[in-house]
Amino acid sequence: MGYFVAEEERLDRDGLGALHRRKLAAMFEEVLSTNRFYQNKYRGLSFDASCDPLDALPLATRDEIHGDQMSSPPYGTNLTYPMDRYVRLHQTSGTSSLVTGESAGPLRWMDTAESWAWFRKCWGVIYSGGGIEKSDRIFFPFSFGPFIGFWAGFEAAVEQGYFVLPAGGMSTSARLQHLLVNEATVLNCTPTYALRLAEVASEEGIDLGGSRVRIVLVAGEPGGSIPATRVRIAEAFGARVLDHTGMTEIGSCSFECAESPGGVHVIESEFIPEVLDPDSGSAVADGELGELVLTNLGRWGSPLIRYRTGDQVRMTRERCGCGRWFARLCDGILGRTDDMLYIRGNNVFPSAVEGLVREFGEVREFAIEVNRDTALAELVLKLELAGGSDGVDVAKRISTRFRDRLQFSPKILVVESGSLPRFEMKARRVAWR
Repeated sequence: MGYFVAEEERLDRDGLGALHRRKLAAMFEEVLSTNRFYQNKYRGLSFDASCDPLDALPLATRDEIHGDQMSSPPYGTNLTYPMDRYVRLHQTSGTSSLVTGESAGPLRWMDTAESWAWFRKCWGVIYSGGGIEKSDRIFFPFSFGPFIGFWAGFEAAVEQGYFVLPAGGMSTSARLQHLLVNEATVLNCTPTYALRLAEVASEEGIDLGGSRVRIVLVAGEPGGSIPATRVRIAEAFGARVLDHTGMTEIGSCSFECAESPGGVHVIESEFIPEVLDPDSGSAVADGELGELVLTNLGRWGSPLIRYRTGDQVRMTRERCGCGRWFARLCDGILGRTDDMLYIRGNNVFPSAVEGLVREFGEVREFAIEVNRDTALAELVLKLELAGGSDGVDVAKRISTRFRDRLQFSPKILVVESGSLPRFEMKARRVAWR
C-alpha cells in the first residue's frame, strides 16, 4: 500500500478529526499573533481552534485576497512572517469569467522555506498514493516561470530521490525524443499537453504505446477526470492516467490513488475539506453537488482558512480500497462556478463540452466561441479533424449528441488543420464575441 506518511494517512474519521484540530490549533497560535489579514478578518471573534466548529469562522474568497493585494501591493497582508523569511514567489495567470470574459487579475503567493517543504510533502502523498515507485523516471515538460505549474512536483521528486527529467525550453518533437531516449516511465503535464504530445507523435510516426511510460499524472485542467479525455490519453500512451488537483494559492490538495481509479482523494492529513451550497453557505449532504471549501494546515507563511475554491464537486467520505478514509471527490472537479456557460437557457460547464467532443476520435483539437450578439447566447464549436475525416458527417453526429445530452445544438465550424492554438500548460479554449 503506497503511503508517504502512514501514521497520518491510515487514520480513521475520528483520528483525522483529531489531527485536524491539533494542526489547526497550532496554525492559529502562530498565524494570529502576526498575520494582519487574519487579525483584521477575525477581529472581535471568539474561536477555540481545538474544539469550536469550523463554520463559526467566515469564508475567504479570491476577490477578498485579490482586493487585499491591490490595496497593500504587491503581496497583500496575508503574510505571517517578515519578508526575509520568504523564499518563493508564484503568481497565477489571472482568471477570466467565462460568462463576461472579464479578467480578475493575478494573485501573487509567497512561501517560506517551511511552507514550501509542506508543499513538497503534499506531492509525496500524491506520488506514493498513485503507485509511483523509486525506480520510476519522472518527465516534466514545463518551462521556468512564475506560474506554480509542476514546480513543487519537480522539487519533491528531486528531494524524494526519483530520477527526474526536466524538459523545459524544448519543442514538442524534441520532448518526445527526450522522453523516449531516457526511458521515462511517468509523465507529469496537463491533459491538453498529453494530447498534444500524442498528436505530434502520431504525425511523426512514433508509437507512444511502445514507450516505457506507464503513468500519465495530469493536473491543471478538469480533463484528468473527464472519461473521454482519460481514455484518449491512456490509449495513446498505453498507460494509466492519474488525476491531481491544486491551486496556486491553496496548494496541491488531492490525488488519485492506485487502487480506485476515477475521482480524487483530498489530502485530509493536510487539508480540511467542506462542501457547501454556494448560495446559502450551508453544508450539503455527502454525494450532493456543492462548492469545495478548503483550509490548508501547513502553509503557515500565507495560509487560507475556509477558502471558497469555486470548484463544483460531489464529495463522499467512505473508506477507500487503498485503506484511506480521506474524503473523495467523485469524478474530480466537475466545473467552476465562474466557468458556467449559459447557452439558450441551459447551464453548461466547459468540461461537459470537452467530455462530449473527446468521444469523437476524428477531432484532433477544438475551441469554443460564445456569441453574445443574439438574444440567447450561441455556442460556436470550432473543430480540427484528422486527415480523411468527413467534416459534414462528424459535425452532424456531434450536433446530434449535443442535442441529446445537453439539450441544445451548437454551431459547428470545421477549420483548417493546425489553425487552432496548442497549449503547454492550461488550455484556454473559450472566447467571446
